[in-house]
Amino acid sequence: MKVTLLLSMLLSGLAFADGQVLVFPAVGTPSQVTVSGRVFTEPLGSGGSPLSRNLRSLLAPNWKGAHLQVRFAGQTTEVVSGHDGNWEAVFTAPKEHPFTAGLQRVEAKVKGAAAGGAEVDVISDGAPFFVVSDFDDTLAVTEVLKKGKLLEHAIAQDADSQPLVEGMPQLMRCLREGKAERPVFALVSGSPVQFVPRTQAFLFKHDFPPFGLYLRDLGPQTLRDYKQPIIRALLQSVPHDVVLVGDSGEHDPEVYGQMRAEFPERVKAIAIHDVGRLEDPARAQNMLVFKHPRDIFPELIKRRLIAQSCANAAFR
Repeated sequence: MKVTLLLSMLLSGLAFADGQVLVFPAVGTPSQVTVSGRVFTEPLGSGGSPLSRNLRSLLAPNWKGAHLQVRFAGQTTEVVSGHDGNWEAVFTAPKEHPFTAGLQRVEAKVKGAAAGGAEVDVISDGAPFFVVSDFDDTLAVTEVLKKGKLLEHAIAQDADSQPLVEGMPQLMRCLREGKAERPVFALVSGSPVQFVPRTQAFLFKHDFPPFGLYLRDLGPQTLRDYKQPIIRALLQSVPHDVVLVGDSGEHDPEVYGQMRAEFPERVKAIAIHDVGRLEDPARAQNMLVFKHPRDIFPELIKRRLIAQSCANAAFR
């Protein structure tokens, strides 16, 4: 038995010389940081057309049983990837030495694969709130209500060609700027985890603040109700109030309404980009609905979520 296990470990380190470790950007607190990712036996798509890159990324085989070393803030832990290639590592800070607020680097490696790294945005205890946002039709145009267009945006486009929802970088930057201690941002989306690099590139291209990325692990278990557990876990781990940003195309109003009912004292505002399906006003009851983000800037200023000076500069 021991010989078989040893042989398996050796083969796992030798067989996948071209594998890749993917580390997901995350948010954390000064006391604890949880990071996760996925390891593949082949690299994600690169080169060629956006269609070929996207397909190669989606079809990249997962690496089960990879023994990874994950390093963060001077700590190192070892984890093993599951049947789907996913892994998770938890880091707890000593009471006398909490993690420093701001962006901190996390790195993960396994023999036989390209090492991976990402940024963890550690929220300060003094930050006024944090932000949870959707991606599709909230930050990027994906036209979810038009299935043909949705497929085109998902498969045939990339970070350079996917259209931007106008005004959203300015909204997110104004939510971040003008505070003594800056909020952190988490993106909870139905986009597949294989698109983490593409999503990062899109956010960087359009000058969004840093985002922790919590994308969907495609499969029968995530066909619906996949956002609530992620947002719930974020609210349980990050003790600050929250601003929720999404769109009306699918289920964001209902999901965010459920989170508000579960955490009534924590939700400072819910902002919904109107892309249709709002014939029933109850869907977005007591939410800030907008066609363009500038529509809700006065209310966000009133609630002291953004500064007047940033609003004045945002859409000159």
